[in-house]
Amino acid sequence: MATSISLPGIFPGGGLLPEHHPTADFFLCDFAGAVPKDDMGSMEHPLFSLATRPDRRILRYAHNGTEIEVVPSVKGLATIHDKDILIYCISQLMAAINAGQAVGRRLQLKAHDLLVATNRETSGDGYKRLREAFERLAGTRITTNQVTGGVETTSGFGLIESWQIARLTRGGRMISVIVTLSEWLYRAVLSKSVLTLSRDYFRLRRPLERRVYELARKHCGSQPEWRVSMETLQKKSGSVSPLRVFRKMIRDMIAEGNLPDYLLAEEPGDVLRVTPKAEALARRRGPGGTKAGQGAGGPQPEPRLAPETLDAARAIAPGRDVYALQAEWLAVWHATGRARLTAPDRAFLGWLRKRPSD
Repeated sequence: MATSISLPGIFPGGGLLPEHHPTADFFLCDFAGAVPKDDMGSMEHPLFSLATRPDRRILRYAHNGTEIEVVPSVKGLATIHDKDILIYCISQLMAAINAGQAVGRRLQLKAHDLLVATNRETSGDGYKRLREAFERLAGTRITTNQVTGGVETTSGFGLIESWQIARLTRGGRMISVIVTLSEWLYRAVLSKSVLTLSRDYFRLRRPLERRVYELARKHCGSQPEWRVSMETLQKKSGSVSPLRVFRKMIRDMIAEGNLPDYLLAEEPGDVLRVTPKAEALARRRGPGGTKAGQGAGGPQPEPRLAPETLDAARAIAPGRDVYALQAEWLAVWHATGRARLTAPDRAFLGWLRKRPSD
């Protein structure tokens, strides 16, 4: 029987967490130019618990052909805050790949740097919570048929394969840890199925805020907007709250406006609309602050693609993020004068077929 858990959106103390290390780079060592990155698979699907107490439920999720079962250890499911460790590992690997260095699944991390990079306190309690996070990550087991790196697998694995404390101080604080990532996650990194996150992600207090930001980043990206029903959003978020409670939590998020990079708005029909903050403003204004996309025919509306078109895109470019491809196509459309499209779905698929593979 699962223990009682907190509602994911009812978390004491609203607003953003303070920046505990305001002058620090994301990486203090190794790769100073690195930025936080997350894998698109776990951004798309709810693999992490939003609870703030030990959560020993078995999670089952099915959506658009992807089936996932997440089984906890006696320590409970890995939480959305535990995911900070994976984000740090992914970012280290991507920085090394971009620097032309050899990489592997086994990483040696400096515990202090990890805590600083993810905006955690470096107190003794901070190190204790870090160890508990490693235990939950290694103990949580996932079975999925999800595609990563163009390979579909139905297999079981841990979020990390193993971890060990490399050294301890006399006071009990870990100096460094060695982490071995799962093959599934490592393959996602090698295929560059990752997205950059805002550093303010680590300042979000509430688990649901973090999860909604992930979904916004994954589905909206630099597109003009993303619309999703509250029911679908609840399912994709992994929230176990009743829909009416979930809806109230989303409305609170809209009112507070703490989400980095994105604006949230409720629309008729029980729909949430997500728009990028900076990108939305840039698209509306051209040089000198004038409206963009105005010509003899007036401003052209942003072309919208049918869900069936995105399904067709997945077949044309298996393993690729179709939302990122859509955003790339829209960027080309903007850059080339926002021509009127009589058949945007056909135009997008034609562009995709001609686009050079990465």
